[in-house]
Amino acid sequence: MRRVVVTGLGVVSPLGSGVRANWDALSNGRSGVRTIARFDPAAIPVHIDGEIPEGVEPGQLDLNSVASPKEQRHFDRVALLGLAASDEAMKDCGYKPETEEEKASFGVVFGSGQGGATSFRDGCYTMEASGPMRVSPFFIPSILINQTAGLISIRHGLEGPNQACSTACATGNHAIGDAMRLIREGYADMMLAGSAEAPLLLECLAGFAQLRALSTHNDEPGKASRPWDKARDGFVMGEGAGAVILEEYEHAKKRGAKIYGEIVGYGLSGDAHHITAPGGTGAERAIKMALDRAEMNPDEVDYINAHGTSTPQGDLTEFRAVKQIFGMENIAMSSTKSMTGHLLGAAGSVEAVFSLLSMQNNVMPPTLNLDNPEEETKGFNLVPHVAQEKNIGVVLSNSFGFGGTNACLIFKKV
Repeated sequence: MRRVVVTGLGVVSPLGSGVRANWDALSNGRSGVRTIARFDPAAIPVHIDGEIPEGVEPGQLDLNSVASPKEQRHFDRVALLGLAASDEAMKDCGYKPETEEEKASFGVVFGSGQGGATSFRDGCYTMEASGPMRVSPFFIPSILINQTAGLISIRHGLEGPNQACSTACATGNHAIGDAMRLIREGYADMMLAGSAEAPLLLECLAGFAQLRALSTHNDEPGKASRPWDKARDGFVMGEGAGAVILEEYEHAKKRGAKIYGEIVGYGLSGDAHHITAPGGTGAERAIKMALDRAEMNPDEVDYINAHGTSTPQGDLTEFRAVKQIFGMENIAMSSTKSMTGHLLGAAGSVEAVFSLLSMQNNVMPPTLNLDNPEEETKGFNLVPHVAQEKNIGVVLSNSFGFGGTNACLIFKKV
């Protein structure tokens, strides 16, 4: 079986733009949750979110370095975030396909939960205000889920398999896992995989607020996302994108590529339970499948990057699945969403990057705001408040989404 390794990383999140800025914030336990600045949230009960810091300073997202002003008008924000993360990953991997054979063996799987939400909203408003003939000719391309995958392939000349997936909050892990399978099965030697989400609109926040899924800790934004804490009252919505370069191991070794880790396990399942609420044994089955595919026992996993959204039901459902498989000893799990908020479709790919950085640096990022843990989690190392050093050889990263969709990835040091 062809082995698949990770040779490039890229990320933008509420913690900043770029791998360096994100790891600095993660390892030092800094939150990226802020009071909403992009619009007036007075009409809804939620006044906090995870916006990406923008500007020209290091660690800020400079959209003019991602796309021209004209392109920024034609592309949805979700595509701009995806391009930013992908550009960094391509640069990091140190490889650009030149020949037709090289281009044809390098593909893209890049997804989103909502796609071009801003473009869809603006197009509808334009039609209502000015009539259907005033809708932009870029309306349809900009709302497509696969717009970002297409733009990435065009920018970097990647002519291999080109796909997009959309599985709510599990999108990023599914994109990476499916890209891994394409390499294993010989459809490509390299794949750029990941996901992006740009949902910070009044309409999106209002919808999730009506589901009572969002935190209303408005007075203390940095304390709002608090997985497994008794005072948690919902997740904080954020935006972002994560991208990884996957490469067949011998191909990477031959060119002397830097290797962050190997993808050894991928598990996926459905809850068949409820459209929004987690339940059943789906999470447990996805984790077990990832372990089986990795040919690993539970005691070989050193750290779990949890889905851990800060919702009352979701946190405990995941914890119980992990406890059932791993027990209470020799394993540690933390939620980086305590710092980023929940990036919806981008969460899995961003957290895959975080998982690989944790393994590379032998540091487990903390779960912030875990002041009063749920009773049944006591005795389990949820890495409260501050990062912990540990020799990390294997990481499990969990993602679970609306519709009862589950996807888990296992990374191993090479």
